[in-house]
Order: sequence, then structure tokens, then C-alpha cells
Amino acid sequence: MPERIDVHVVAKVSRLARLDLTPSEIEVTTEQLAKMLDHFADIDAVDLDAVVPMTQPYPLINVLREDVEQPCLDRDEVLAVAPDVEDHRFRVPPIIGLED
Repeated sequence: MPERIDVHVVAKVSRLARLDLTPSEIEVTTEQLAKMLDHFADIDAVDLDAVVPMTQPYPLINVLREDVEQPCLDRDEVLAVAPDVEDHRFRVPPIIGLED
């Protein structure tokens, strides 16, 4: 069993993470982390040899339709009614960097 986490480790990691923890916060954090690590150790102890690994809890079904080309609007007709066109595309006014 690995050694338990202590206040010195928590203090060092909090300094590295640039967290300004008080001594009482370091104590509380140490207790909380120790409980978490104990729980992880309990999970690691579970016998999973008979459990089949899976990537999803439910079978996935592709719900998308087939990618079939469909008739669409004629580009020239659409651009003919556009308010402004540039290089065979819609031209829209800029919205970033404008002063009110």
C-alpha cells in the first residue's frame, strides 16, 4: 500500500499550482484528498476479471439518413436576389471592430 498523502505534499502541490492556501485549508484539503485516494484504492481492489470491457454502456445506432444528393436552389437565381454579392458569394458587412 502506498504511503498516505500528508500536509507537506499538499502544501508543495498547492505552491506549484500557485494556490494561496492557509494552513487550515491545507489540513482540510489533505483530509479530503486522503479520502479520495482511499476510495480509489477500494475501486482498484474490485475484481473485474469476469467483466467484459466496453466502450459504450448502450449499443450505438447510426440515426443519420443516407448522404444522398438532393436537388437544390440554383446559385445564380439565389445570388440575383441577394442584397450584395462579391465573387459569386453573399457579401455581408463586417461586424467586428466597428465603433458605435
